[in-house]
Amino acid sequence: MKIAYLGIDLLEPVLDALLGEGCRVLKLFTCPVDNVTETNTAVLEAARGRGIPHTLERVAPADLDWLASQGCELLVCAGYYYRAPVTDAFPMVNFHPTPLPVGRGSWPMPRLILEGAEFGGVTAHKMAADFDTGDILLRERFPLDRREDHRTYMEKVYERIPAMVHALVNQLPQVLAGAQPQGAGEYWPVPTERDWTVTPDMDAAQADRVLRAFYGYECVYRDGPEKTELIGGRMVPGPGPFPVGDGHIEADRIRRLS
Repeated sequence: MKIAYLGIDLLEPVLDALLGEGCRVLKLFTCPVDNVTETNTAVLEAARGRGIPHTLERVAPADLDWLASQGCELLVCAGYYYRAPVTDAFPMVNFHPTPLPVGRGSWPMPRLILEGAEFGGVTAHKMAADFDTGDILLRERFPLDRREDHRTYMEKVYERIPAMVHALVNQLPQVLAGAQPQGAGEYWPVPTERDWTVTPDMDAAQADRVLRAFYGYECVYRDGPEKTELIGGRMVPGPGPFPVGDGHIEADRIRRLS
């Protein structure tokens, strides 16, 4: 099957699964990232290793016209920053790391953990003019553990992707025919620094939720005017650096901001 692919490394297992199904990628579209907490190195390595044309430029209507002229049969989007134009020339499917219509938006996973949600999931849906609103094609849900963090959440997403991609590629007409409207949903704004900030006056449980929700990404420890960036932070009992409640925070990477 001839396809196009849009995405960064956050959902790179979607690309791996498509390639494993024998899909031929006509072009890969990714986007600039910081290559610290968000990367595109894996998708670019896959493209270079297989001779797939690739670009950091934002996908445009002219690109969709070109893809149609090359016989593109499916476009798959998985963790792409930009709003993509939509065409009727071939199916366009987005993989989203929540059980839609729960958690529309570009970074909903932390909120699920912050709010202690019972379930997470991953959805493949038709792309539409508005983000994350297209008809649902495939959806998997999974329970969240009491100690869920961003990393373990995404591992559960990754476990379910290969079977979903297999169904999408091998049963595309049937999957498209079974599309179901999402119905009412809620768009969740992108988290801000306030959401990932921890302060000494927080209790340990509250700080722990923040650290787990953004594990692997930047958190900020703010003590008065002083701010420190922590990546891979976790609560540890007893006294130590970055005190919170009756414990302190240790982190894999520490960078003073002020």
